[in-house]
Amino acid sequence: MFGIGTYIAIYFLVWWTVIFMTLPFGVRSQHEDGTPQDGTEPGAPQRPLLIRKAIATTLIAAVIVGLFAFLVETHRLRLDMFPMPFEIH
Repeated sequence: MFGIGTYIAIYFLVWWTVIFMTLPFGVRSQHEDGTPQDGTEPGAPQRPLLIRKAIATTLIAAVIVGLFAFLVETHRLRLDMFPMPFEIH
């Protein structure tokens, strides 16, 4: 039903949404660890684990978009299932 460009755009939006949801997990500030460094904000993360979070986000977003694509392509999810402020032809 949708083209590959549409699914790429949906993946992009889902990826950014998921990354903002995963950023707070497992973060400890320098103040919490008791090791603040001179010249830095004590609330700054000690180890933000960004690579691990980017990989997890990529996998989670792929699963979400894959499930969405499966539901759309098998006609289990259609736009006419949702109320719209205007009529779709």
